[in-house]
Amino acid sequence: MMNARKRILVVDDEEDILELVEYNLAKNGYDVTCVTSGEEALECARRNGPDLILLDLMLPGVDGLEVCRRLRNDGDPLDVPIVMLTARGEEADIVAGLELGADDYVTKPFSTRVLVARVNAVLRRQDEDAPTGDSIRIHEILIHPGRHEATVNNQRLDLTYTEFCILKFLAQRPGWVYTRDQIIDAVRGSDYPVTERSVDVQIVGLRKKMGDCGRYIETVRGVGYRLKE
Repeated sequence: MMNARKRILVVDDEEDILELVEYNLAKNGYDVTCVTSGEEALECARRNGPDLILLDLMLPGVDGLEVCRRLRNDGDPLDVPIVMLTARGEEADIVAGLELGADDYVTKPFSTRVLVARVNAVLRRQDEDAPTGDSIRIHEILIHPGRHEATVNNQRLDLTYTEFCILKFLAQRPGWVYTRDQIIDAVRGSDYPVTERSVDVQIVGLRKKMGDCGRYIETVRGVGYRLKE
Protein backbone atom coordinates (compact mmCIF):
# COMPACT_ATOMS: atom_id res chain seq x y z
CA MET A 1 0.00 0.00 0.00
CA MET A 2 1.30 3.47 -0.91
CA ASN A 3 1.08 4.87 2.65
CA ALA A 4 2.40 1.78 4.49
CA ARG A 5 5.86 3.20 5.15
CA LYS A 6 4.78 6.72 5.98
CA ARG A 7 5.19 7.55 9.66
CA ILE A 8 3.01 10.19 11.26
CA LEU A 9 3.55 11.76 14.68
CA VAL A 10 0.30 13.01 16.24
CA VAL A 11 0.59 15.50 19.11
CA ASP A 12 -2.51 16.33 21.16
CA ASP A 13 -3.35 16.33 24.86
CA GLU A 14 -6.94 15.14 24.33
CA GLU A 15 -7.03 11.34 24.46
CA ASP A 16 -10.30 11.04 22.53
CA ILE A 17 -8.89 13.05 19.64
CA LEU A 18 -5.69 11.00 19.65
CA GLU A 19 -7.67 7.77 19.48
CA LEU A 20 -9.87 9.08 16.68
CA VAL A 21 -6.98 10.38 14.59
CA GLU A 22 -4.81 7.32 15.21
CA TYR A 23 -7.60 4.94 14.20
CA ASN A 24 -8.41 6.74 10.96
CA LEU A 25 -4.80 7.24 9.89
CA ALA A 26 -3.89 3.63 10.70
CA LYS A 27 -6.93 2.47 8.74
CA ASN A 28 -5.48 4.31 5.75
CA GLY A 29 -2.14 2.53 6.02
CA TYR A 30 -0.06 4.97 8.06
CA ASP A 31 2.28 4.08 10.90
CA VAL A 32 1.07 6.35 13.71
CA THR A 33 2.79 7.44 16.92
CA CYS A 34 0.85 9.53 19.46
CA VAL A 35 2.19 11.77 22.23
CA THR A 36 0.42 14.19 24.56
CA SER A 37 2.94 16.95 25.28
CA GLY A 38 5.29 19.32 23.54
CA GLU A 39 8.31 17.86 25.30
CA GLU A 40 7.45 14.35 24.07
CA ALA A 41 6.83 15.70 20.57
CA LEU A 42 10.28 17.27 20.37
CA GLU A 43 12.00 14.12 21.62
CA CYS A 44 10.01 11.76 19.41
CA ALA A 45 10.38 13.91 16.28
CA ARG A 46 14.16 14.07 16.67
CA ARG A 47 14.49 10.39 17.52
CA ASN A 48 12.13 8.79 15.01
CA GLY A 49 12.16 11.19 12.04
CA PRO A 50 8.46 11.04 11.05
CA ASP A 51 7.28 11.81 7.52
CA LEU A 52 4.65 14.23 8.81
CA ILE A 53 3.64 15.80 12.14
CA LEU A 54 0.08 16.60 13.18
CA LEU A 55 0.59 19.19 15.90
CA ASP A 56 -2.00 20.67 18.23
CA LEU A 57 -1.29 24.28 19.20
CA MET A 58 -2.96 24.11 22.62
CA LEU A 59 -0.56 21.89 24.57
CA PRO A 60 0.41 22.00 28.24
CA GLY A 61 3.93 23.18 29.00
CA VAL A 62 5.68 23.68 25.67
CA ASP A 63 2.85 24.67 23.34
CA GLY A 64 2.50 23.77 19.67
CA LEU A 65 3.86 27.05 18.34
CA GLU A 66 7.02 26.65 20.42
CA VAL A 67 7.38 23.03 19.30
CA CYS A 68 7.15 24.18 15.69
CA ARG A 69 9.69 26.95 16.25
CA ARG A 70 12.20 24.59 17.87
CA LEU A 71 11.86 21.92 15.18
CA ARG A 72 12.44 24.49 12.47
CA ASN A 73 15.16 26.58 14.08
CA ASP A 74 17.03 24.85 16.92
CA GLY A 75 20.10 22.69 16.29
CA ASP A 76 19.64 20.59 13.16
CA PRO A 77 16.35 21.89 11.65
CA LEU A 78 13.82 19.16 10.91
CA ASP A 79 12.56 19.35 7.32
CA VAL A 80 9.25 17.53 7.66
CA PRO A 81 5.73 18.76 6.86
CA ILE A 82 3.90 20.07 9.93
CA VAL A 83 0.10 20.27 9.92
CA MET A 84 -1.38 22.27 12.76
CA LEU A 85 -4.39 20.91 14.62
CA THR A 86 -6.12 23.72 16.44
CA ALA A 87 -9.39 24.94 17.85
CA ARG A 88 -8.20 28.44 17.18
CA GLY A 89 -9.87 29.62 14.00
CA GLU A 90 -8.46 33.13 14.15
CA GLU A 91 -6.30 34.23 11.27
CA ALA A 92 -3.61 35.60 13.60
CA ASP A 93 -3.00 32.16 15.15
CA ILE A 94 -2.87 30.47 11.75
CA VAL A 95 -0.47 33.08 10.40
CA ALA A 96 1.73 32.74 13.50
CA GLY A 97 2.03 29.01 12.86
CA LEU A 98 2.82 29.49 9.20
CA GLU A 99 5.43 32.10 10.07
CA LEU A 100 7.15 29.56 12.31
CA GLY A 101 7.31 27.00 9.52
CA ALA A 102 4.07 25.01 9.63
CA ASP A 103 2.87 23.82 6.23
CA ASP A 104 -0.87 23.37 6.67
CA TYR A 105 -3.63 23.55 9.25
CA VAL A 106 -6.91 21.90 10.19
CA THR A 107 -9.28 23.55 12.67
CA LYS A 108 -11.27 21.67 15.30
CA PRO A 109 -13.84 20.25 15.18
CA PHE A 110 -12.79 18.53 11.96
CA SER A 111 -14.04 15.77 9.71
CA THR A 112 -11.74 12.75 9.85
CA ARG A 113 -12.23 12.30 6.11
CA VAL A 114 -11.02 15.86 5.50
CA LEU A 115 -8.08 15.36 7.87
CA VAL A 116 -6.96 12.15 6.14
CA ALA A 117 -7.40 13.78 2.73
CA ARG A 118 -5.27 16.72 3.83
CA VAL A 119 -2.54 14.41 5.11
CA ASN A 120 -2.65 12.43 1.86
CA ALA A 121 -2.38 15.63 -0.16
CA VAL A 122 0.60 17.03 1.76
CA LEU A 123 2.53 13.76 1.52
CA ARG A 124 1.60 13.26 -2.13
CA ARG A 125 2.91 16.70 -3.04
CA GLN A 126 6.11 15.98 -1.16
CA ASP A 127 6.55 12.70 -3.03
CA GLU A 128 5.88 14.38 -6.37
CA ASP A 129 8.57 16.93 -5.64
CA ALA A 130 11.16 14.39 -4.54
CA PRO A 131 11.97 11.83 -7.26
CA THR A 132 13.23 13.74 -10.28
CA GLY A 133 13.64 17.15 -11.80
CA ASP A 134 16.44 19.14 -13.40
CA SER A 135 18.16 21.79 -11.32
CA ILE A 136 17.02 25.38 -11.79
CA ARG A 137 19.75 28.02 -11.80
CA ILE A 138 18.91 31.73 -11.85
CA HIS A 139 20.93 34.67 -10.53
CA GLU A 140 22.86 33.32 -7.52
CA ILE A 141 20.13 30.80 -6.77
CA LEU A 142 20.36 27.05 -7.43
CA ILE A 143 17.30 24.87 -6.86
CA HIS A 144 17.45 21.04 -6.74
CA PRO A 145 13.83 19.78 -6.98
CA GLY A 146 14.85 16.15 -6.55
CA ARG A 147 16.76 16.86 -3.36
CA HIS A 148 14.22 19.43 -2.20
CA GLU A 149 17.12 21.82 -1.67
CA ALA A 150 17.96 25.39 -2.62
CA THR A 151 21.22 27.30 -2.28
CA VAL A 152 22.23 30.94 -2.60
CA ASN A 153 25.89 31.58 -3.39
CA ASN A 154 26.52 27.89 -2.57
CA GLN A 155 25.01 28.32 0.90
CA ARG A 156 22.09 25.97 1.65
CA LEU A 157 18.84 27.72 2.53
CA ASP A 158 16.92 26.43 5.53
CA LEU A 159 13.47 26.54 3.89
CA THR A 160 10.19 25.07 5.00
CA TYR A 161 8.34 22.79 2.62
CA THR A 162 6.03 25.62 1.55
CA GLU A 163 8.79 28.20 1.12
CA PHE A 164 10.71 25.80 -1.11
CA CYS A 165 7.61 25.11 -3.22
CA ILE A 166 6.94 28.83 -3.68
CA LEU A 167 10.55 29.53 -4.68
CA LYS A 168 10.57 26.65 -7.16
CA PHE A 169 7.21 27.70 -8.59
CA LEU A 170 8.34 31.28 -9.18
CA ALA A 171 11.73 30.18 -10.55
CA GLN A 172 10.19 27.95 -13.20
CA ARG A 173 9.07 31.03 -15.14
CA PRO A 174 11.16 34.07 -14.21
CA GLY A 175 9.46 37.34 -15.05
CA TRP A 176 5.94 35.86 -14.96
CA VAL A 177 3.63 37.44 -12.42
CA TYR A 178 1.49 35.13 -10.31
CA THR A 179 -1.45 36.10 -8.15
CA ARG A 180 -1.66 34.90 -4.57
CA ASP A 181 -4.45 32.52 -5.56
CA GLN A 182 -2.26 31.00 -8.29
CA ILE A 183 0.55 30.51 -5.78
CA ILE A 184 -1.84 28.83 -3.33
CA ASP A 185 -3.19 26.52 -6.07
CA ALA A 186 0.33 25.59 -7.20
CA VAL A 187 1.88 24.76 -3.83
CA ARG A 188 -1.14 23.65 -1.81
CA GLY A 189 -3.84 22.49 -4.18
CA SER A 190 -7.00 24.36 -5.09
CA ASP A 191 -8.86 23.19 -1.97
CA TYR A 192 -6.46 24.69 0.57
CA PRO A 193 -8.38 27.15 2.78
CA VAL A 194 -5.63 29.72 3.32
CA THR A 195 -5.81 33.50 3.20
CA GLU A 196 -3.89 35.80 0.90
CA ARG A 197 -2.25 37.19 4.01
CA SER A 198 -0.64 33.79 4.61
CA VAL A 199 1.01 33.89 1.19
CA ASP A 200 2.47 37.31 2.06
CA VAL A 201 3.86 35.83 5.29
CA GLN A 202 5.55 33.00 3.38
CA ILE A 203 7.08 35.47 0.90
CA VAL A 204 8.43 37.66 3.72
CA GLY A 205 10.03 34.62 5.36
CA LEU A 206 11.49 33.43 2.07
CA ARG A 207 13.01 36.82 1.27
CA LYS A 208 14.55 37.05 4.72
CA LYS A 209 16.20 33.64 4.42
CA MET A 210 17.53 34.50 0.95
CA GLY A 211 19.36 37.56 2.26
CA ASP A 212 20.39 40.00 -0.47
CA CYS A 213 18.93 37.67 -3.09
CA GLY A 214 15.51 38.17 -1.56
CA ARG A 215 15.26 41.28 -3.71
CA TYR A 216 14.78 39.05 -6.75
CA ILE A 217 11.28 38.17 -5.52
CA GLU A 218 9.40 41.24 -6.63
CA THR A 219 5.99 42.46 -5.54
CA VAL A 220 3.78 43.56 -8.40
CA ARG A 221 1.34 45.92 -6.73
CA GLY A 222 -2.27 44.93 -7.12
CA VAL A 223 -1.37 41.60 -8.79
CA GLY A 224 1.03 39.33 -6.92
CA TYR A 225 4.67 38.21 -7.10
CA ARG A 226 7.35 37.26 -9.61
CA LEU A 227 10.97 36.19 -9.65
CA LYS A 228 13.02 38.80 -11.50
CA GLU A 229 14.33 37.71 -14.88
